[in-house]
Amino acid sequence: MREQNDLIFREVQAFSPLLRIALVLLMAVSVVIFVFALLETLTQPNKPDILVPTLLSIFAIAIPIAATVLFFILKLETEVRSHGLYIRFYPFHIRFKKFPGENLAEFYARTYKPIREYGGWGIRCSFTGKGRAYNVSGNKGVQLVFTNGKKLLIGSRKPDELAAAIDKMLKQK
Repeated sequence: MREQNDLIFREVQAFSPLLRIALVLLMAVSVVIFVFALLETLTQPNKPDILVPTLLSIFAIAIPIAATVLFFILKLETEVRSHGLYIRFYPFHIRFKKFPGENLAEFYARTYKPIREYGGWGIRCSFTGKGRAYNVSGNKGVQLVFTNGKKLLIGSRKPDELAAAIDKMLKQK
């Protein structure tokens, strides 16, 4: 178990509340539409095989509900500790991914274009040579360049503080 005194910086981010509300509204509308479609299918006088429409309706309701629940539990946790940088994109990463300080060639806070550079938010991969990105909102973060040439962008609402914490971690070694 890690000790609290080796923690230099911690940030926990989630998708924006506005996006969450929009997803709940979209999910509610889709559930209502599919319930009406299912009722229409079940009340037809010439009842065809209702198994397929019923299963499709159940999946059509379950998928938006699951996506909405996922957006409510997703969170990006970033920690800078005295012996490395730790990132977890819960629930996809159960444990933190460690990036040791000695593997960093350079890092800097920057503004980026999430859609143009990485195709949006989440765990993303760039097709333009910018590497991977972990982000949940906004357009600011810290760009990491590793000694092997790979790149990773960590989205942050506090990019300057994150960069300062990484600098402090590297200077402690």
